[in-house]
Amino acid sequence: MKTRKLITWVIPIFLFILFMPLQEKLAVKNEAQASEHKPKVLLFIRKGISYDTEYMLKEEVGVMTSMLEEAGFEVIVATVSGEPIKIQARKFMPDLELADVKVNDYVGIIMPSMAKGGVWLGWHASPEEILLVKEAVAQGKPIAAQKDAVVILAEAGVLVGKKYAAYTEPGFLIESFAGAIYSGEGVIRDGNIITSSNCPYSVKLYGRDDGTSELTKIFIETIKD
Repeated sequence: MKTRKLITWVIPIFLFILFMPLQEKLAVKNEAQASEHKPKVLLFIRKGISYDTEYMLKEEVGVMTSMLEEAGFEVIVATVSGEPIKIQARKFMPDLELADVKVNDYVGIIMPSMAKGGVWLGWHASPEEILLVKEAVAQGKPIAAQKDAVVILAEAGVLVGKKYAAYTEPGFLIESFAGAIYSGEGVIRDGNIITSSNCPYSVKLYGRDDGTSELTKIFIETIKD
């Protein structure tokens, strides 16, 4: 009798241990399949050195990523080089380099500022970044840019005739913004282009309002329109 009870207890435990790895594999497989069906958003971090990398990755890239994932998107992070971004003793690894990006794979592109400076400080977009923006706009993909990243839109020529936000008007000395319509601070949408004048570093340095959440929210709404 005792032997029978023991067997009754042992068999389920044995089966559980036997099939547990299989269940884990199935769970991973199901998660991977679910991820494949999610629309992808490219989060592109522009070339250059950030003034405060760790802070911007947390308060800007992190917030954008969380909001997009909560809205049902898969976020793919790309940089020009695809190399790790060093944060003191740690590293932030992008998913791919810009040369491997296929714009057709994404429903939209969002570009954080990362506090990397603009043309008014002598910073310019690379040819690869300009090409990315031109391809996205040509395909009618929503594209959002925050503060310093707005320069990529300007230098790609896609702001001509479009309203855009910036923390200050670039002025006529900056040729790349010629034909664009400066519309003040805040977050502004003009068609499929969304721009924000202030990033988390603006709050830290100048006490201005951070546009990260609103920019991302409007970007999501634009994709779903």
